[in-house]
Amino acid sequence: MYFSAAFVLAALPFLASAVPVQTPRSGIAIPIAKRKTSNPLAHAKKVAHSVGKIQKGFEAFERNTGKAHSLAGSINKDVLAKRAGTGSDPLTDDEAQLWYGAISIGTPAKKFTVDFDTGSSDLFVPASTCGSTCSGHTLWTVSSSSTAKDLKKTFSLAYGDGSTVSGEQYTDTVSIAGLTATKQTLGAAKTYSEGFESSEFPADGLMGMGFESISDYNANPLFQTLVSQNKVEDASFGFYFADSGSELYLGGTNSDLYTGDFTYIPVTQEGYWQSTVDSVTVNGKKAVSSTAAILDTGTTQIVGDQTGIAAIHKQISGAKSAPQYGDGIYTIPCSFNTPITVTFGGTAFKLDPSTVQIGPVSDGSSTCISGFAYDTSLDGQFWIFGDVFLQNVYTQFDVGNSQIGFASLA
Repeated sequence: MYFSAAFVLAALPFLASAVPVQTPRSGIAIPIAKRKTSNPLAHAKKVAHSVGKIQKGFEAFERNTGKAHSLAGSINKDVLAKRAGTGSDPLTDDEAQLWYGAISIGTPAKKFTVDFDTGSSDLFVPASTCGSTCSGHTLWTVSSSSTAKDLKKTFSLAYGDGSTVSGEQYTDTVSIAGLTATKQTLGAAKTYSEGFESSEFPADGLMGMGFESISDYNANPLFQTLVSQNKVEDASFGFYFADSGSELYLGGTNSDLYTGDFTYIPVTQEGYWQSTVDSVTVNGKKAVSSTAAILDTGTTQIVGDQTGIAAIHKQISGAKSAPQYGDGIYTIPCSFNTPITVTFGGTAFKLDPSTVQIGPVSDGSSTCISGFAYDTSLDGQFWIFGDVFLQNVYTQFDVGNSQIGFASLA
């Protein structure tokens, strides 16, 4: 879901310069809503979930391609296994920030809401046979669709925080913003864990927007199906995240929402939206050098290794390690205004301070949770760049050219 859920390739350092490109506006905009938690401490728990999601993608990649993902060795499985056996409370979707909008499935078409997640690749919604945890969600009665076909395959998705989804695979007609894909593989979930209950998770299901190689179904994600069936003029989609007016744009980019040229960076290994970050600079000093980077709309924070995250906070006055709020968590003053830039493709993008502090540790507190966090299972070979970064740029995910583009917000 954001599981999306919620990380990727060992690539050689690769640098791409900004290239002036005027992208024609020929696609379709889809308004998306953001679920915000009133408890910023909940985001701390999502770090482990995000890393667990990436590890599941590595496993799917090896099953689908017959070879290990080049970054698969970057996650310490012993740490993940030990964490799974701690008996900690499972994460719920209320403890995550997710972006969701509408799609329709079947013939006749039935409307569902889904979380748009670039950190996974599968689509699922709750089936009419789902149990009580699906109460409050729109349910898919597969037998009512004349175009649904049972693939006679099951699926089971489990995430690092204990969240699970399982059910049956089908193909059916799926439409989004008037764009229709036929024979799209999707899951009819027969079980949702408690974290997917409607009181916690407002979307009905999840729509992965990564690449096929990390699909648990080993099938094309919806957008790639639209591309293969020539339903979009431009084989790319754009995301704009803001407190209001957020949108997913299919078939290109919305030029009203960004200014100047895109900086393009190559996807170094298709699976995740993975490339290379040049550096992270804090208060004019380089804190992190070149490393692999996964761009994930299903992750809130920027997640890295312990050494790199400590180096960033060392340059922020008043920053403190705060394990009492979760492993890998730091606090910073809510009045924080230290300049931070993230450089991709030779272009430095400034982070607005309001996007770096997630929220106060308690009502009225002057201490906030930092948007940078670490996970002890990571060894520094890759970082995950979630909404803390993505809210500061307009992002184009270019399937056709296997690249990612960043532009300054208008």
